[in-house]
Amino acid sequence: MRETDFVSGFARGLKVIEAFGETRQRLSIAEAAKLTELDRATVRRSLLTLAELGYADYDGKFFTLTPKILRLGHAYLSATPLPALLQPHLDHLSERAGQSASASVLDGTDIVYIARASQRRVMSINLTPGSRLPAYCASMGRVLLAALPESEVRAILARSELKQNTANTKTDPDELIAEFRRVRTEGYAIIDQELEIGLCSIAVPVDNDRGETVAAINIGAPAALVPAAEMKERYLPLLKETQAALRPLLRR
Repeated sequence: MRETDFVSGFARGLKVIEAFGETRQRLSIAEAAKLTELDRATVRRSLLTLAELGYADYDGKFFTLTPKILRLGHAYLSATPLPALLQPHLDHLSERAGQSASASVLDGTDIVYIARASQRRVMSINLTPGSRLPAYCASMGRVLLAALPESEVRAILARSELKQNTANTKTDPDELIAEFRRVRTEGYAIIDQELEIGLCSIAVPVDNDRGETVAAINIGAPAALVPAAEMKERYLPLLKETQAALRPLLRR
């Protein structure tokens, strides 16, 4: 792309929107400037523009996003056939497993949920389409990272905040690379309470008809009911059936 084709003001505005999150629902101009590493004048103009257009509320000190911002995410979900194609298969998978089933894609260092069938809440946060989790410690993230060239994976890990969420969380890059190799060989990933205590999950890749990984699906369960050691026997056959059913439907 030519430098003259890049709209820097638009890019800065998007960066300001991305500063908001589940733990950052209200932001002052100073807080948003610190998070985005943009100057306060630029952040102020971006936030006031969002407020003027109805994408944010402003009480004189703090800005909060409004439901109108969902139009931006809905544009992806409605324009992309993948979520709609996956949803009935996730519903069927969840019903058969008796547990929640989800689908996600990779976005930078995170996974983004694009479809979900929930049986019960198994995490402290409420996961819905659009929710994000760090890829390195999520079962779907490990499946998606395992599908990439190792050099690209190392670059993603270098940009990731490898946080020790629990005593079980793998954070050493070399240990994670070894885990991704195992996932690539065996075709599935199991997480044993690495995101948070009490949650286990198992994931497999979703490939298109050319064998290219386009998404991942998983089943999550409370560790007290289904320990990690039982995840493979209980749920991998169901995931494999769903994986096989989806492949011919996903044409490049």
